[in-house]
Amino acid sequence: QLVESGGGLVQPGGSLRLSCAASERILDHAMGWFRQAPGKEREGVSCLNSGLDFATYADSVKGRFTISRDNDQNTVYLEMNSLNPEDTAVYYCAAVRKRLFAPCELDTAGYSSWGQGTQVTVNS
Repeated sequence: QLVESGGGLVQPGGSLRLSCAASERILDHAMGWFRQAPGKEREGVSCLNSGLDFATYADSVKGRFTISRDNDQNTVYLEMNSLNPEDTAVYYCAAVRKRLFAPCELDTAGYSSWGQGTQVTVNS
């Protein structure tokens, strides 16, 4: 089970930190953050390889977003800076068990567990 938190309303240029708490250990899981804006398909934002802190980012968030994990707390974070209205969406956490050090992917089909989502709205 994955539970996201940390969403909210923020002004353009602001920051938010999303959290995703897992009910089982995440060390051997690839972890991802996805988002879905109204009328659009769900898209990958960032992910972390299984067992490693090697991250992949969508071009639209590179340099602004940072994904990280705390394996002791079984929690994944998404630090979002320099937010703009195009970042408005429901953000979802996802996980899939993989062999250690296996790469992650920004494809919804590659994940087996999903959270319920948290709304992020960027609006002045």
